[in-house]
Amino acid sequence: MRSSKDFFRPLAVGAPQPVTEIPARPSRAIHFFDPSNEKMAAKVPQMVGSVDVLLGNLEDAVKADNKEAARAGLVRIAKETAELGGQSGPTQLWTRINALDSPWVLDDLTTLVTEIGDKLDVIMVPKVQGAEDIHYVDRLLAQLEARAGLERPILVHAILETARGVANIEEICGASPRMQGLSLGPADLAADRRMKTTRVGGGHPGYLVRSDPDPDQPDAHRTTYQQDLWHYTIARMVDACAMHGIYPYYGPFGDIADVVACEDQFRNAFLLGCVGTWSLHPKQIEIANRVFAPSADDIRHARRVVAAMGDGTGAVMLDGKMEDDASLKQCLVMVELAEQLAAIDPKLKAAYDAVEVSA
Repeated sequence: MRSSKDFFRPLAVGAPQPVTEIPARPSRAIHFFDPSNEKMAAKVPQMVGSVDVLLGNLEDAVKADNKEAARAGLVRIAKETAELGGQSGPTQLWTRINALDSPWVLDDLTTLVTEIGDKLDVIMVPKVQGAEDIHYVDRLLAQLEARAGLERPILVHAILETARGVANIEEICGASPRMQGLSLGPADLAADRRMKTTRVGGGHPGYLVRSDPDPDQPDAHRTTYQQDLWHYTIARMVDACAMHGIYPYYGPFGDIADVVACEDQFRNAFLLGCVGTWSLHPKQIEIANRVFAPSADDIRHARRVVAAMGDGTGAVMLDGKMEDDASLKQCLVMVELAEQLAAIDPKLKAAYDAVEVSA
């Protein structure tokens, strides 16, 4: 176990100083693209500014024969797209590397950090089992950052895709100062848990509760309510991330055509505390940008509470409802998020600026 005194010291001579706090950068949609797909790659420059995060995917969905082409394609895209990535760009640049037990991951890390490390904001690590996986990536990144002469550390994001990973979730979140957040990986996690679903995220019609029978009409129709297969895991992920000051994300929603259920699932994750989600198709970007932002009505109410509470002590009555210091804390979360989003989204800025706060 590392001494707490050493936790924020670089793990390699010449590596940048670890961050003590993860920046709160908006990341409503993490849009995945295959850098080896020329059609997808050609669309990247025009997407800068319209999506919070563009992620070059090197792992699943990229065939083994295309792994090297995907890696090279990501390097080329990063170098040729001026405003993509880095601390000042309007759109962050992330990548999902190959699994740590794969034959490609070492080349992924050595190539990307030394070639485009100055533009790469976050590295997403799949199938993280425990803190030891983060420790391995942490040390290697420090060595590569020192070699490349980077001035800021690249952050790390872990995907929860195994039962062991969920069981070790608190240790994973606290494994390194680089930890930026966690994403739910429902498909691999379902397989590892032996869950009986073939869906990629979302609900399942067989996972339900049924109303009690009518004693007078025992054979009458009984209403059923579909439940959320992922509620427990998302809630646990949110708690672990909040405990360590990092950020939770919903993962993929595989049914691209079902935009209604996609929006419902994204909203559930947003209400539970997630800050964003994955986008597998451009139509999901619009949904994520809208869902993972407070509505104008939410901001109007939040600002009224903030204005009414003054120094934050005591309690006030607004519209027949009691608001106290706990209410203020909830509202400040919304107001702070609105300010962050308004700084990068002109439409949201206009909507939030138009909100009038009445007494």
